[in-house]
Amino acid sequence: MNEIRVGILGLGTIGMGAARILIEQQELMSRRLGKTLRLVAAADRNLDRDFGLDLSEVRLTDDANEIVTADDIDLVIELIGGYEPARTFVARAIEHGKHVVTANKALIAKHGEALFPLAAEKGVAIGFEAAVAGGIPCLKALREGLAANAIESVYGILNGTCNFILTKMENEGADYADVLKEAQALGYAEADPTFDVEGIDTAHKLSILAAMAFGSKIRFDEVFTEGISKISAADIEAVHDLGYRIKLLGIAKPHKDDSGEERVEMRVHPTLVPLAAQIAQVSDSYNAVQVSGDFVEHTMYFGRGAGERPTASAVIADVVDIARVCSDGSADAVKYLAPPMGFVESARKELKTLPIADIRCEYYLRFMVQDQPGVIAAITSVLSDHRISLEALSQKERHATQAVAIVMLTHETTEGNLQAAISRITSLTHVEEDVLILRKESFGA
Repeated sequence: MNEIRVGILGLGTIGMGAARILIEQQELMSRRLGKTLRLVAAADRNLDRDFGLDLSEVRLTDDANEIVTADDIDLVIELIGGYEPARTFVARAIEHGKHVVTANKALIAKHGEALFPLAAEKGVAIGFEAAVAGGIPCLKALREGLAANAIESVYGILNGTCNFILTKMENEGADYADVLKEAQALGYAEADPTFDVEGIDTAHKLSILAAMAFGSKIRFDEVFTEGISKISAADIEAVHDLGYRIKLLGIAKPHKDDSGEERVEMRVHPTLVPLAAQIAQVSDSYNAVQVSGDFVEHTMYFGRGAGERPTASAVIADVVDIARVCSDGSADAVKYLAPPMGFVESARKELKTLPIADIRCEYYLRFMVQDQPGVIAAITSVLSDHRISLEALSQKERHATQAVAIVMLTHETTEGNLQAAISRITSLTHVEEDVLILRKESFGA
């Protein structure tokens, strides 16, 4: 096959970026492949608009089924997003013997475990590099570049919207609500920002990274998830004064207990990171993924985690990989690609997820209390009862009639132990129930 024929589902921001590369970079792609990549058709619900690109030689339709069943298409790019109808169209494309490339992290996180064996059965490939961290080739690095390593940890700033908000809050001393409105006005955040700011988008991506890192099944529903909506400008300032910066991190680590049982730790939450840490320097809407392996030690992947051009770049990189290997028409050519999740399917494990109560962390605690004698002593007494020691404690202001903030940094303890202590503390007289708990990662500092 001297020509690989491509169809696109969804001509939104990323879809137009992919179409632009296929049309405007066709000569470059041909030089890399020795074959031609040709955009044959595209489907979108709204065709009555100016696409800003010459699509006169592309067959346009508002029916995605025409793309996934067409005889003149070898590879389908799915850029609809969400769970449905994306899952249905991708499954149908695979059933019709077409390779699939997607940027849909929700689809892979929720339905990847059903789609991978279906693709293997039909002898086609699924590419999803763009589903995690946009234009950063972190999945390819994890799947192939780090294949010689047992992965020891994965840390990721995986949502540009949250990173933009936290950066602006720190740089300008602005409140969360005001910066969120600005992010929406700039197009970084959706009108309903829940998936971004509550950590769900990051959890989708982390579940994929964790499964690829540790050879386990994707378990999105088991990722512990907290967002950034409770972070205040005062917290940002207090954390900075203590030598840290707040980042929404996805964190994954392997564990093995005394009996030899393996588990996977997966959590998404605002995290204190030392100001000197490399990942703390990632600002604005940029993403970064830090992967540590037993031989390679620490590696960092940084770049644009979203947007038309970076994400489209990752999409077409998958198309090129698949076209390079699978365009000779042989039925078993897909076997020459690395397995989608980096491990042969028969070797992937059903690893249990480590309960959040069992993780060990250091913590930042912010209590709102009435400024009365003995309040701090009562709080620290409860912490002592639970064998939780303190690294730092501060109270910046006094107010006879209003609640004031007390900030504490703890030494390492388990989440379950800390939560038991907090439950007791919030029942104390003069202590309000609104306690902010942030976890801290040292990164060797």
